[in-house]
Amino acid sequence: MSGKKFAEAKAKVEEGKLYNPREATALAKETATAKFDETIEAHFRLGIDTRQADQQVRGSISLPAGTGKDMRVVVFAEGDAAKEAEAAGADFVGTDELVEKIQGGWFDFDAAVATPDQMAKVGRLGKQLGPRNLMPNPKLGTVTNDVTRIVGELKSGRVEYRADKFGIAHVPIGRASFTPEQLLDNYMALLTEILRVKPASAKGKYIKSTSLAATMGPGIKVDPAITKAEDF
Repeated sequence: MSGKKFAEAKAKVEEGKLYNPREATALAKETATAKFDETIEAHFRLGIDTRQADQQVRGSISLPAGTGKDMRVVVFAEGDAAKEAEAAGADFVGTDELVEKIQGGWFDFDAAVATPDQMAKVGRLGKQLGPRNLMPNPKLGTVTNDVTRIVGELKSGRVEYRADKFGIAHVPIGRASFTPEQLLDNYMALLTEILRVKPASAKGKYIKSTSLAATMGPGIKVDPAITKAEDF
């Protein structure tokens, strides 16, 4: 986006205003003026101390309107589980040959799933998959024998969220091509999930600030006090 286009988009956002979620999602779509289908992302600044093990905020959620992204999923499995993964729509399924391919520098996928019996092999890929947040994780449901369910969820709009060391979670809620209603539904579902996983030991205000932005668009502040649809 050119500087002029960004300035025009930013001019549509009232400085200092806290928008309600309906206004914010509609404005995020309106300020996405790039030639490609921009991602709309939500940013939650949380009142947590990420140095504490019991104040980590991380998980996943299936967004009601999906993500608008064609997720490429690899599954480490063999036997019946491999057949189930293929039937569920996994893009790549394998064991040793898949491990070797990734060790060789191949990362043409967006999510990885493994059955528990494959984790000894997958564990060798820690240096490759870990930094890219692609390592299968039982807490996220990506280490499982129920490969049909998890592949289906990933393909239909499941997203992961994770607060960084500053306590900020950056999570995609859709595309600029989505309707305002789809973006709103996804935002509210994500907000409900973030509230649900509030660490019991977190002190003070939990959601300190929230904003939305398109990939190339300006930030739009959302009122963090509005947590339910009936509030706006």
